[in-house]
Amino acid sequence: MSEYSADSRIVFSSLEGENPLKLFSSLKTPCYIIDELQLRKNCEILREVIKKTGCKILLAQKAFSNYNFYPLLSEYLSGTEASGLFEARLGYEEMPEKEVHVFCGAYRDDEFDELLKYADHIVFNSPYQLKKFGFSAKKSRKSIGLRINPEFSTQEGHGIYDPCSYGSRLGTTRCQWDKEMTPELINLLDGLHFHTLCEQNADDLVRTVNAVEAIFGDVLPKMKWLNMGGGHHITRFDYDIALLERCITDVQKKWNVQVYLEPGEAVALNAGYLATRVLDIVQNGDICNAILDVSASCHMPDVIEMPYTPPLYGAAEKSEYCYRLSCPTCLAGDIIGDYYFNKSLSVGDMLVFGDMAIYSTCKNNTFNGMPLPNIFRLDENRKLYQITDFSYHDFKMRLGTENY
Repeated sequence: MSEYSADSRIVFSSLEGENPLKLFSSLKTPCYIIDELQLRKNCEILREVIKKTGCKILLAQKAFSNYNFYPLLSEYLSGTEASGLFEARLGYEEMPEKEVHVFCGAYRDDEFDELLKYADHIVFNSPYQLKKFGFSAKKSRKSIGLRINPEFSTQEGHGIYDPCSYGSRLGTTRCQWDKEMTPELINLLDGLHFHTLCEQNADDLVRTVNAVEAIFGDVLPKMKWLNMGGGHHITRFDYDIALLERCITDVQKKWNVQVYLEPGEAVALNAGYLATRVLDIVQNGDICNAILDVSASCHMPDVIEMPYTPPLYGAAEKSEYCYRLSCPTCLAGDIIGDYYFNKSLSVGDMLVFGDMAIYSTCKNNTFNGMPLPNIFRLDENRKLYQITDFSYHDFKMRLGTENY
């Protein structure tokens, strides 16, 4: 989830002056609303990068996998990136005739043959996995890659998302390469992959590329492509796109490789909303809890996992009206955050959180029997369409079968 989009003028800019409290007033809450206009704006930015550099940009489905919007995204993107079998199949089925790339920390014997049906590019995490599966993948005419670990961390404050942290399982270090990468395994490779960023700007990418060159510079001229992973916040208002374009161009010229980027957040940044209503207001000392019909733990898990405080439409900088927006589950820490308002809240009031397209619908759950919020499409003509119809069955089916 983005921590850079707290300014509601940016988060809600695609509404073009419309009040989401009025626009979404008829919706049953909680619910997600995906904004097609903002998706297209993001994709147009990405298209310019593609046009100016010749790179290819993929959708990282781990961040946004609402496939009803893949026809729109496929107008701009080269394909999808998957983290395993099911995402690979989703990309293959819902963005047909586009590339399907997959990286997984470790592949399963009982899934790999099926994976070969869907994926065009398969990236392995270790020399062992490359040796185990690479030959069959090459025989199936797949493009083969190995994820490398440049052991160069650019993360600050989000260690859970740092693939270069000490002892990381993600990617092959140069020490591992020198010990285990035989000439036969090296000959299998078409490309290298690194992914070290999280919601970062182009300067961190440049620093990372320099580290990659210092450690793997002798290998890169032998490759056909270099996948520079995700975490590129390209569509963020303050992102240095010109520096990114220079970096991509320099890499492609220096090593004669095709550059891939696979952002997730940048594709759907600020393209979603989560509407909720106040169920109760509970005072405890000087803390005023507004209990909502939404759950951070269930419906916006990165709020707790990151952690971060999501942007809220109409929130004030500072005022006498301060509420702790809380949730109805039994988890005491199921809290979204403390917010200021220009007036007091009442039971039944609607609130709208922004930047809720990414890492929300793809990570939500039904803890405590919380219903899954339905998903609505806000089209480019600003009409709303319901695209899911979740019910008790969606909760129950995850836990058993009536035919057992």
